[in-house]
Amino acid sequence: MEQLKCKDSLQPMNKMFFVPIISLVILSLDYYVWMAVKTAFQKSTKSIQQTARYTFWGFTIFIILGIISYNALPLHAWKNELRITFMALVMISVITKIFIIIFLLLEDITRFFRWGTNKIRKKDPSAISRHAFLSQAALAVGAVPAATFAFGIISGAHDYQVEPITLKIPKLPSAFKGLKIAQISDIHTGSFFNKTAVKGGVEMLLREKPDVIFFTGDLVNNESKEVQNYFDVFNKLKAPLGVFSTLGNHDYGDYVRWASPSAKKQNLKDLMKAHELMGWDLLMDEHRFLEESGEKLAIIGVQNIGLGRFPWYGNLEKAYKGTEEAGAKLLLSHDPTHWNAEVTKKYKDIDVAFAGHTHGAQFGVHIPGFDRWSPAKYVYKQWSGLYEEEGQQLYVNRGYGYLGYPGRVGMPPEISIFTLS
Repeated sequence: MEQLKCKDSLQPMNKMFFVPIISLVILSLDYYVWMAVKTAFQKSTKSIQQTARYTFWGFTIFIILGIISYNALPLHAWKNELRITFMALVMISVITKIFIIIFLLLEDITRFFRWGTNKIRKKDPSAISRHAFLSQAALAVGAVPAATFAFGIISGAHDYQVEPITLKIPKLPSAFKGLKIAQISDIHTGSFFNKTAVKGGVEMLLREKPDVIFFTGDLVNNESKEVQNYFDVFNKLKAPLGVFSTLGNHDYGDYVRWASPSAKKQNLKDLMKAHELMGWDLLMDEHRFLEESGEKLAIIGVQNIGLGRFPWYGNLEKAYKGTEEAGAKLLLSHDPTHWNAEVTKKYKDIDVAFAGHTHGAQFGVHIPGFDRWSPAKYVYKQWSGLYEEEGQQLYVNRGYGYLGYPGRVGMPPEISIFTLS
């Protein structure tokens, strides 16, 4: 498929309206929440009421000014730590207020029906007012997700989990039985805030002693320079048969404004160079062979191929060509939607595809040996774990890093360890 030319996520005209609209939405929702806060503190002293008012609206103004700054200034104007902190505050604030609003809406619906009933019965409808207890209960309800998502930043962001998977491939050449493959995906170096913990995850992977390592895209959030602070961590990833990598949708710099098209192209070149300097074999619509005892295993890697709002840059036909002689074929493709979009339709002899991209939404329930759940399942048909269709398999890694919300709740970062059989 012809390569798509992705535009900036928000064009200048869209940006002109984005900040006023989002600010109006924030003010409207916050006013609704504020009415509950005001009621909850109505029996407190005036000084406490003033403190609550200034704190609440001061935080609202801080968020709006932050959004204005985030959209007006170039990305590099924000220090990484400041950007991560701001995003964390926004995410926790939004999630908390959503829970409060849901609670308040349920109460207001009840109040509305009581008001209507009183009016029909010719009673005084003005007597229906919000109760301080229910307002306090709404705030308590909102405090639960706030605490949960704060814990997801402090503890969940780097709670790396090794997932052992026995991968049965019927056509696997006997020379490759027992081959151990490690997969990580979606590193997003620009989001990290704890280098010691990130290094610990790499050491966990290396202790598994894999024969080969796969990285399935999204090394950065937007800019190649994000790799710099973590170069000396990820260049430690080594394996006897090599480290093979591919690009994800975030690696192309499509979600940030560039001074010029040439600056964007240079960014991608720099990112590709980072793969090379770390000793990773970046597959740009290419393939490689692992050979043992006269038998071949093909590793195919494509640039990002996705459906919907994500770009289709890759060329699987080009990458696949020449692999026909291999006894088994493994595909590295960042976005799992590519599997049903093309792989299972046209390339029936690709045995296993390895993907990432979904992050498992960084939220959900993942208990080994039991069922899994995440909001990601409502967006992606294949969102985490191993899938099989008519003899072909797809594995979706939950990701090593995080994006936006700098944490994980119930959906820990993953190091996949496959043993071929």
